[in-house]
Amino acid sequence: MPDLLIVGGGAAGLMAAGAAAARGLSVTVLEHNPKGTGQKILITGKGRCNLTNDCDVQEFLRFVRRNPRFLYSALYAFPPAAAMELFESLGVPLKTERGRRVFPQSDHAADVLEALRRYAADARIVHGSARRLCIEDGRCTGVETSDGRTLHAGTVLVATGGLSYPVTGSDGSGYKLARQAGHRVVTPQPSLCSLVSPDPACRKMMGLSLRNVRLTLLEDGRSVFTEQGEALFTHFGLSGPLVLSASTWIDDFARHRYMVEFDLKPALDEKTLYDRLTRDFAALGGHSAQGALEKLLPRSMRPVAVEKWGIDPATRAAQITREEKQALVELCKHWQVPVTRLGDLQHAVVTAGGVDCAQVNPRTMESKLCPGLYFAGEVLDVDARTGGYNLQIAWATAQAAARAAANA
Repeated sequence: MPDLLIVGGGAAGLMAAGAAAARGLSVTVLEHNPKGTGQKILITGKGRCNLTNDCDVQEFLRFVRRNPRFLYSALYAFPPAAAMELFESLGVPLKTERGRRVFPQSDHAADVLEALRRYAADARIVHGSARRLCIEDGRCTGVETSDGRTLHAGTVLVATGGLSYPVTGSDGSGYKLARQAGHRVVTPQPSLCSLVSPDPACRKMMGLSLRNVRLTLLEDGRSVFTEQGEALFTHFGLSGPLVLSASTWIDDFARHRYMVEFDLKPALDEKTLYDRLTRDFAALGGHSAQGALEKLLPRSMRPVAVEKWGIDPATRAAQITREEKQALVELCKHWQVPVTRLGDLQHAVVTAGGVDCAQVNPRTMESKLCPGLYFAGEVLDVDARTGGYNLQIAWATAQAAARAAANA
C-alpha cells in the first residue's frame, strides 16, 4: 500500500509525486490518459511551456483572479524562484522573456515534461480512472477504479485538472470525487479563452493574425485591460494571446457591455499616422480607396476597413478628403469589435471554478471535510491570468500537498 495515491498525472500530479518521493514516501500515480502522463504540458505556451513567472509572491498574487489569499502560504513556501531552481536542477536551462514569462531555453515543452517525469521517477504509474473514493470512518483511504480495482493508500491527492482540453485527459472527474466527500464545486467556466463576437467582419477576416497591435478591453466604455501583442480573427470572433489575456478581465456579460478595441498602429500617434496616409494616398493617387490601403493594412482587412470607414469604394486615393483621412486614422487607432460571450470550455487554456477553497486547508491542501484527502492544481477554484501563473499555482499547491502528506 503506497503512502500517497495521486489521482491524475498532469502538472500538479507529477510535481507532487516527485516532491513526495523526495521526502521518502512511496507514491502511486493513477493516470487515465493512454498517451501517458503530462499531456497538457506539451501544449502550454504554444508548445514552449511558460512554466512560471519570475516575480515575487506579492506581485504574483495580483495576477490571481480567484481566491488569491488561499495561495498565500503555498506560494511563500514554494515561490517562482523555487520552481525555477528545481527545473534548472532537473536539467532544464531557463530563460525569461517579456512580462517575466519563464520558458525552457530550448523552447520545447517536452523538455519540461521529461524533467517532471525524471523528478517523479520513483513513483509507480498505474493506468486507470478513479470511479469513487474509499472513505472509511470519515477518512479517505483510497479509490475504486472504473475497472473494479480498489487501490488503498495512506493519503489520496486529487490532481485531475479541470475541464479544458479534454483530449489531454482533463475530464472534470475530480469534481465528482470531491462532491462524494461532501465538497462544494464552484461551477466550472472557461478562462484564458477566445471571445465570441456578433460582428460579421470577424468571419470575413477569419485566419488573419494581427501582430504588434494594442488591444484594449472596454467594460461599459471603461478600459479594464490593455496590452500589446498578437490577436487572431476567427469564424466566431477573436482569439490569440492578447484575447486570451483579455478574457480573464471579463466579469459578467449579463451586467456589462464589453468591447475589444484594437490600435492597429500603436507605434504611430494620430498626427504621424495622418501624415503617412497623406504620403501613401499621394503616391497611389489613381488607386481605389481599397487599393490605396495596400501599404497600411493586410489584404483581407482592406475591404472590411473600407466598409467600416464608410467611404465610397469607387473613390480614388487622390480624391480622399482631409476629413476622410482623419476618419481612417480614427478607425485604425480605435478598431472596435463587440464581444458577447466567452469561447467554449473545451478549448480554454484553464478552467475557472472547481473545488471550493473555503473547504480546503490552504497550508496543507487537505480537505477540511475528509481527512486523508488532498487537492492540488486546476481542480481547485483558483485561476490566474496568462504569463506562467497557472502552472506556478500547480507547482506550489502540489508541493504543499506533498509536504503535508509526508507529515501525515
